[in-house]
Amino acid sequence: MNSQKAERWKKYFVVEAFIIFAVAMKNDLDQVKADVKRLHTQGVNLLNAIRDEQFPEQMEQHFTNVLKKDYQEFKKGLPVFKSAYQPWYSEAVSLIRILLPLRHNDFVRLYEKPKGRQEITRENYVIEDYLSDTVVTAGFDKKVVAGPDAAIPAFEQQYNIIGAVLNTIDSSLLDIRREIQAGLLDAELDKATLLAKNKLLRAAGVVAGIVLEKHLEQICERRQLKITRKTITDLNELLKKNEVIDFPGYRHISLLAELNQICIQNKKREPELSEIADLINGTDKVIKTVF
Repeated sequence: MNSQKAERWKKYFVVEAFIIFAVAMKNDLDQVKADVKRLHTQGVNLLNAIRDEQFPEQMEQHFTNVLKKDYQEFKKGLPVFKSAYQPWYSEAVSLIRILLPLRHNDFVRLYEKPKGRQEITRENYVIEDYLSDTVVTAGFDKKVVAGPDAAIPAFEQQYNIIGAVLNTIDSSLLDIRREIQAGLLDAELDKATLLAKNKLLRAAGVVAGIVLEKHLEQICERRQLKITRKTITDLNELLKKNEVIDFPGYRHISLLAELNQICIQNKKREPELSEIADLINGTDKVIKTVF
C-alpha cells in the first residue's frame, strides 16, 4: 500500500471511530435523560402512595371533592411505598451522584439513619425509619413524638431533588458530553504524537488535523452555527464571522490549517518534525482554550 492510500485509510478509520463514539454517546446520554424523567414520574406515584398510606381520608376527600376524580380508581395505580421505594432510591442516588453531585449527600441524608443520633424527633426522622416502622412515643399516655407520617417531608425533599436534576439535566449532560469528547480528542492527539515519534510525520499531521477539525465542528454545533463545509479553514472562517474567536485566534488556527494541508496535499516535500510538533501543540492549545 503506497503512502497516499495509507493516509486515506488512517483518516478513514479515525473518522469512523469518531462517528461510532458520537452515536454511542448520544444514545447513552439520551437514555440517562429518559431515566431521570421516569424516576421523576415514579416519584410522583411514590409521593402519592406515602401520603395515601398515612392520610387516606384526607387523600380521598381531596380527590373526590377538589380534583373531582375517582379515588378508588386512583388507588389502584399506586405502588406500595415500602416495596417500590428501594429500587427507586438505588437508581436515583446513582444518577444524582453524577448529574447533581452537590445534592448527593442531602439525598442520602434524607434516607439513612444519622450516625450518632441520640433521639428520634420529627425533624430527624428519615425514610429508613419509615421502612422499619419506627414509632417514638413519650409519656404515660404514649403520645406519638415521631411516626411514619414524619417521613413524608423527607421524601418530598428527595422528590424535589430529582426535580432539580430534571431541570438542570440538559446542562449537566452537555458538561458530561464535553468531558467525554475532550477525552476522546486528547486520546487521538496522543496517537498523533506517537506517530510523530515513530517518524510517521505525514500521518501524524493528518490525525492532528482531524482532531482540530472535529473540535471546531463541535464548537459550531454547540453554538448552533450553520455549517456548510467541514474543513478547518471553513469552520475557522465561520467562528471568526460569528465572533466566537478573535483575530489572533483565527490567525493561529489558519496557520495550523496550512500545516495540515502540507501533510494532506503537498507531495513536493515532506513535513518537518518541527512543523508537526507545532501542529500537534497548537491543536492541543485550541482544544484547551477555544469552546
